[in-house]
Amino acid sequence: MATAADRGREVRSRLLTAAVELIAERGWTAVSTRVLAERAGVAAGLVHYHFTSLQALLTEAAVGVMREVADSLGPLLDRAETPADALRLLMASLDGYTGSDPVSTVFSETYLAAARDPGLRDAVAGIVTDFRTRLATWLGAHGVAEPRATAAVLAAATDGILLHRALDPAMTAETVTPILNRIVAMGGTTWH
Repeated sequence: MATAADRGREVRSRLLTAAVELIAERGWTAVSTRVLAERAGVAAGLVHYHFTSLQALLTEAAVGVMREVADSLGPLLDRAETPADALRLLMASLDGYTGSDPVSTVFSETYLAAARDPGLRDAVAGIVTDFRTRLATWLGAHGVAEPRATAAVLAAATDGILLHRALDPAMTAETVTPILNRIVAMGGTTWH
């Protein structure tokens, strides 16, 4: 038999899942407590019982998705033997996002909302910083010049490609990777 704690975790999980779905479907600002509770199949009062505010719930849901995506990139680095492998794997991982899929839309909506919400901005910046740090450490260990700056540019390129895929589906790993390799090479770093 489920305990009260188990039921509480289940409700929180349903609310977070519903929040992600609604952010992707309607946009950050169009999610209301009532609609969220209906989607999760719970009473509206449970939203504020489990979260301090609707904004806190949306933030936790979106940041959770972003963290999952960023964390999934770590194993790619573990598989890469060279910086060129790392770039190829990183860019190929983006091919699973169309730019209009739910995860891509959550990213877009979250970046937009973060421009107006300092707490959300800090949470997103933490994810980006963690990813850049891991990438910079890997790049430095593999002889890439200026690993921190290179990681910052690659992280920004990754976000940009994810955002631009909705506008131009041709921005695939096949088309982007050679260009990024050339840009890095022009900066004095050769990825072999």
